[in-house]
Amino acid sequence: MSAAAKHPFHMVNPSPWPLMGSFAALTLAVSAVLYFHKVPVLGAQLGPYILIPGLVLMLLTMRFWWRDVVKESIVEHAHTEETSHGLRFGMALFIASEVMFFAAFFWAFFHHSLGFGTSVVQWPPEGIEVLEVWDLPFYNTIILLTSGGTITRAHLFVEEGNNKLAARWLFITAALGVLFLGLQAYEYMHATYKLTDGIYPSTFYLATGFHGFHVFVGTCFLIVCGVRAAKNQFTPHKHIGFQACAWYWHFVDVVWLFLFVWVYWLLGEPVRTFIH
Repeated sequence: MSAAAKHPFHMVNPSPWPLMGSFAALTLAVSAVLYFHKVPVLGAQLGPYILIPGLVLMLLTMRFWWRDVVKESIVEHAHTEETSHGLRFGMALFIASEVMFFAAFFWAFFHHSLGFGTSVVQWPPEGIEVLEVWDLPFYNTIILLTSGGTITRAHLFVEEGNNKLAARWLFITAALGVLFLGLQAYEYMHATYKLTDGIYPSTFYLATGFHGFHVFVGTCFLIVCGVRAAKNQFTPHKHIGFQACAWYWHFVDVVWLFLFVWVYWLLGEPVRTFIH
């Protein structure tokens, strides 16, 4: 009787993955600083290869931590209704924190594009050849909007108990995410300005690049959920992992619409002169 659980919550077993994840994040951050500032390591310029240890540690942490969480749900049945509610609430708070990240980047763009910055007298600044909004950015908008429809289709199949078709639509959504990233990389390679060329390029690349990173993370999330659906691990009444993935992907869609309308279109194309 004393060993029986007296509450409906899940007490997580001791795990090495939080510590390993923290170490991986620290390693990756330090490596990125050394790489960006071109600091020699052991007397040699390692270039982007210096990022490999941190990335490998981060990927291993994700792999094994997610494995344990899935085991808790599928094998140990440890995710009670109260635990599931906590997981959903935690995901909602995480997305809210991501909104704050983007709010900071967007305001950096708005601060100068709307004439609040005294160092900018024209927007876009003189010499900046902006990207054609109705070319690749528009195509990427169509791709992400389509992916929002395909993941919704997958969600309907999960709720019907048809994991096989859900997996198919999840992989289609992931393929659209890869296509989006490919077009954005092509766009970056053909842009006429670099990150260090002024306030417009720095704010543009921060906002769109941070979003691109989220698309990459979301695509990995989709692939993991696709594999889980193929293994029939979702049920119509319990698919929290899929719900978190769908919420995250819709969040990525909404952020891109905001980027497209304000950064590429309304405040990206017109030339305005400010008087300070």
